[in-house]
Amino acid sequence: MKQVAVFRVEENRHALSDAVPRDPVPAGSIHRTSRSGRPTRVTLAVYAADPVLRAGVVQQLRHRPEVDLVDADDVDSAQVSLVVVDHVDDDVAALLNRLRHNNATRAGLVIGTLGAGGLQRVIECGVAAVLRRAEADQDQLLRLVLATANGEGMLPGDLLGDLLNHVGSLQRSALDPGALSLSTLTTREADMLRLVSEGLDTAEIARKTSYSERTVKNVLHEVITRLQLRNRAHAVGHALRNGLI
Repeated sequence: MKQVAVFRVEENRHALSDAVPRDPVPAGSIHRTSRSGRPTRVTLAVYAADPVLRAGVVQQLRHRPEVDLVDADDVDSAQVSLVVVDHVDDDVAALLNRLRHNNATRAGLVIGTLGAGGLQRVIECGVAAVLRRAEADQDQLLRLVLATANGEGMLPGDLLGDLLNHVGSLQRSALDPGALSLSTLTTREADMLRLVSEGLDTAEIARKTSYSERTVKNVLHEVITRLQLRNRAHAVGHALRNGLI
């Protein structure tokens, strides 16, 4: 079984630099308790555009004593909102951002594929608990729900390094606010230029990065304009010469 990293997330969901890796928590070992000391069930809403995906997740969690699946009328008050998707596109990002601004709930994500730059986008949407759909058996789903309810993050082990790299870049930016200049690129810009250098067109870059084609065009246009270059090929050449990609 692949390792899954579980870590505490500060109440300020932007403070990812304070996330501390913890040992994986066995499913069923986390319980909320009422004032009487008895465990209470975590209220859960499941979101999925594909009804088959939603039915599969609901079926696995319906009879777990730790979870209480809410009716459609009560989804906005659920403690945990579980979003089940193939990939993160603009519609999914909009949903995650809406959930982010609902103080009653925390969002967890079950995803088919997470392309280049996808983890950064998920983090920007306020999600710190992610599970790949291929690994989403009943125990892992329950672990994801309970970790999310308790304010903990959860990532596949291979994505933890990506998270730490992202946190490191945030820390460097905070320590040196002037570091981003005309001659530097953001992580997203560098990822997209790297894909351009590999011969990918706009549609292919959009699929790889989980952004819309319009976003890809806007990002690349911003790079070309900011660096005063002629076109994408010129931008790739500039980035390669200056060690930016």
